[in-house]
Amino acid sequence: MKVLVIGASGTLGSAVADALEASHQVVKASRGGPVKVDLEDLSSLDALFDEVRDLDAVVCCAASGPLMDLVSASDEEFAGGMRGKLLGQVALARRAVRHLRDGGSVTLTGGTFSSPLAGGSLGALVNAGLEGFVRNSASELPRNLRINVISPGWIRETLVSLGMDPADGTPASEVARAYVAAVEGTAQGQIVRP
Repeated sequence: MKVLVIGASGTLGSAVADALEASHQVVKASRGGPVKVDLEDLSSLDALFDEVRDLDAVVCCAASGPLMDLVSASDEEFAGGMRGKLLGQVALARRAVRHLRDGGSVTLTGGTFSSPLAGGSLGALVNAGLEGFVRNSASELPRNLRINVISPGWIRETLVSLGMDPADGTPASEVARAYVAAVEGTAQGQIVRP
């Protein structure tokens, strides 16, 4: 299969691209890569699908949402925090379904945390929105297309880079296996928590 991985230069995206390359042709895209895309720039999404054609799957690992204080954050900061991870991934999925081969798939990235997180209200809103979007849009897709979201929680390597205890994180290579299963499998409208 020909698989587009967005966010392929990041910790998780590079692990996903590496795992998929074992059996598939992978096109790596990121803000700074040779194939450029920015989820907050809708024209870059259009340009991406003009450039990269004949895709069987699109995987998005690029999205992240900032931690911000619920009380002190402005409405503009809150809306801006939703722009990439929620609205950008929705825009990506809507474009991808017009360009994928029959039977293709879209795999998005959400998040999940076992308990409330200080500054995490925006992330909770975004992740719940993504999950609801995937559950419902799965029934609307034409041509046997599939959509799923992987919600990994903390990635061990990310915790290390933040100077936090990595014990509660899942290694990126382990999370990457869930993306491979979503691309190669038959799951539809699922929220996968590796």
